[in-house]
Amino acid sequence: MLNALRDKKNDRTLDNVVELLVHRCLETPDDEAFSYPDASETWHTLSWREVLVRTQALAAGLRDLGTARGDRISILSTTRIDWILADFGIQAAGAATTTIYPSNTPEECEYILSDSGSRFVFAEDMGQVSKLIEIRAQIPHVEKVIVFDGEAAEDGWVVPLSAFEDHGKTVHEADEDAFFARMNELGREDLATLIYTSGTTGRPKGVELLHDCWVYMSEAMDSVDIFQPDDKQFLWLPLSHSFGKVLLVIMITANVKTAVDGRIPRIIDNLAVVQPTWMAAAPRIFEKAYNKIVTGIEQEGGLKERIFRWSINVGREVSRVRQQYREPSGLLALKFAIADRLVFTKIKQRFGGKVRFFISGSAPLSRDMAEFFHACGILILEGYGLTESSAASFVNLPEGFGFGTVGPPVPGTEVAIDPADGEVLIKSRGVMRGYWGLPDKTAETIEDGWLRTGDIGELDDHGRLKITDRKKDLIKTSGGKYVAPQALESRLKALCPYLSQVLVHGNARNYCVALVTMDPDGLPAWAEDHGLGGKSYAELSKEPAVKQLVQDAVDVLNDELPSYSTLKYFHILDTDLSVEEGDLTASLKVKRKVVEAKHMDVLDGFYKGAVASI
Repeated sequence: MLNALRDKKNDRTLDNVVELLVHRCLETPDDEAFSYPDASETWHTLSWREVLVRTQALAAGLRDLGTARGDRISILSTTRIDWILADFGIQAAGAATTTIYPSNTPEECEYILSDSGSRFVFAEDMGQVSKLIEIRAQIPHVEKVIVFDGEAAEDGWVVPLSAFEDHGKTVHEADEDAFFARMNELGREDLATLIYTSGTTGRPKGVELLHDCWVYMSEAMDSVDIFQPDDKQFLWLPLSHSFGKVLLVIMITANVKTAVDGRIPRIIDNLAVVQPTWMAAAPRIFEKAYNKIVTGIEQEGGLKERIFRWSINVGREVSRVRQQYREPSGLLALKFAIADRLVFTKIKQRFGGKVRFFISGSAPLSRDMAEFFHACGILILEGYGLTESSAASFVNLPEGFGFGTVGPPVPGTEVAIDPADGEVLIKSRGVMRGYWGLPDKTAETIEDGWLRTGDIGELDDHGRLKITDRKKDLIKTSGGKYVAPQALESRLKALCPYLSQVLVHGNARNYCVALVTMDPDGLPAWAEDHGLGGKSYAELSKEPAVKQLVQDAVDVLNDELPSYSTLKYFHILDTDLSVEEGDLTASLKVKRKVVEAKHMDVLDGFYKGAVASI
């Protein structure tokens, strides 16, 4: 096999993701590519050579089914090694991977499958297959379902991945050249991925990302020299989302080992096993870690809490020094060494003990959160991009970070700020071709090659971008004042570590209010300490003491704000927001309009005098 691959290697610029994979195998065939757990939580590894062998089998199986260049093939699964291999196999067959979130309802699956015209579907298990069976009459164009964990159907419509892969291996061995012929057919302008935005409002749109988008992303991130030879990534993010997908492509070029497991409840346990040197996550993950650390110390109290507070103050001093790209010295360095030994080393052990940095994306990370972890010796590098720009358009770097910014543009990306309203505009090879089947929406979003991001921002003196808010989320009060809700939401969560979610509301109203939820993990311990143990979340949400806990943080926040942006009232919801209930996107962003509509009676009550904050 390798001799055949070497014959294909040349010096020309790579044109597609399949060539990225083939050339990685040529360079480092026996290096570890991925590790993943089985049902017994035993971890296994795959070398790049093994990844390619399995990719070739899957691609051959798809070609044998009649897959043509440009066909769409869907994946309906959580993040796992099978998702990655299916994705590689789809693209090596010349088709485009179409993403479906595993949390999507049958009706949502039907919309994506029909809109994309997908011919085949890779599904995670029989639970996901049952969704497809329910809508089978509405998706006659879906010819076959390949299930990762499941049984074959009597009529052949569903086939297990293992049997499909075994058949594909036989097909490939009979004609190895067919793999390379299809690879060579693919050009930069071929569709690689059709990602359906999870959408905070309305129907999801299919974002057309070309092979050149991903090749560009891999080249751009490789050129910033952020990764080291012994790095290991822990990948849990949804691969149906562009943030997860770009990390996958980057790792091929950078040759970074990647541990894969998308089960969110297993993240903490996996970190101890995997011991990654870096990991990307949404801000909600860091907020939950912060909540657990701070509330745990508060419950300990006494000497431990005093040592923690002292250590954090020392860490903040060191953080200020390091933000100026200097290292602490003298007494400060000595105090930090003591704080690190007493407190920070234990915090870092929660993340496996070897993390060099985290990357935060998909939603704004509050500066408070970034500086807290930096004080603990943990660097979070915030980045920024959209699905429409292949996810990674800006990123802070270890040697040039700026908290409160998303960093400079990656090499090859241009940025402009619309003087009319401050909207951020992006131009690069990573920008999508357009929205699938929506030429009018495409024309509204891309003008002369510039992508309108819908975000409001500004550039600092170092060329780093600061996002102030989503254009559509900006609140304009009835008094004509503009309020950026995300900044208030992030600050309030930092002030009260017992909060889970905050939604600020006030557009066309005469003042701002908020809907909040409490952290289901941290609240029970607090309740126990305050004589409220044994009460349910819903019961606690109505307790005056819990309301006062939030009110104290609101009071501190309001003291920092001009009067027009202060929060006059808030209401604690009796359940936390969730992906399953449709309140959050798969990347954990709040669906504002959905949540507001659900609780409009409460919101209207704030302005009728029917609801008070306490």
